[in-house]
Amino acid sequence: MADVADMTGKTVVVTGGNSGIGLFTAVDLAGAGARVVITARDEGRAAAAVEEIRRRSGSSSVERVLFDLSSLSSVRAGAAELLERCERIDVLVNNAGVVLTERRLTVDGLESTFVVNHLGHFLLTELLVDRIKSSAPARVVNVASTAHRGARRGLDFDDLQSEHGYRGMQVYSKSKLANISFTIELARRLAGTGVTVNCLHPGTVATGYGRDGDASGFLSFGLAVIKPFILTPERGARTSVYLASSPEVSDVSGEYFVRCRIRRPSRLGRDQEAAVRLWEASEKLVAEHSAP
Repeated sequence: MADVADMTGKTVVVTGGNSGIGLFTAVDLAGAGARVVITARDEGRAAAAVEEIRRRSGSSSVERVLFDLSSLSSVRAGAAELLERCERIDVLVNNAGVVLTERRLTVDGLESTFVVNHLGHFLLTELLVDRIKSSAPARVVNVASTAHRGARRGLDFDDLQSEHGYRGMQVYSKSKLANISFTIELARRLAGTGVTVNCLHPGTVATGYGRDGDASGFLSFGLAVIKPFILTPERGARTSVYLASSPEVSDVSGEYFVRCRIRRPSRLGRDQEAAVRLWEASEKLVAEHSAP
């Protein structure tokens, strides 16, 4: 486990905490004394992950809440359960992510990569934000990626669902740019509340991407080829853990971190106007796909 500041008495929620970076983020924070609640969509994997986190961390204060980030109604149900079970939320780590070779639609008829990587976390954070603010000082940590630099034309607000041509890594890059835009706008909105919001590139990490058939063909081959040369999930979790716990960043907000240091994202990642536009588009999508 990494050297982590004392988290005793803190409650941390980690999305996608059943594997990869999320699991080891949960291990380190639970080992530092936090009560950790991981979210996942599969009961079997979530239960196995809870046991593994408990074993590795030596802590029994590890729980799970099941919901699917690709379904907005499921996100709402998951948020309701989190609010029922957590009197405070000191840290929310929006970690879960997916990369898809082919375009797929969610149950709401939206493009899956955009929803899982951005819109589901946008809605979850919106539903939990009052609890987070009441727990201040508190933190929101968004796992982005240096892949955001691949979105060289920025977000296409006329085609956020990638209906007009789909390339897996390009769509993934745009979703990671959305993570950064979401971070800077949320940080602006939460200024003065005692809640900080930061995002990070974890490094190129050997996670579960491609494990469930989400990547195929050339993308799957590429992931297999580079896997021996990339970081373990344990090392990849370090910046997430740092942003969730370190007193060094207690007053830092709206920043992008790499290897526990502030770095400049791409020019498009610093575009405040685009960040506001994404926020408004996200609110509209959530409203349009809410149950009556």
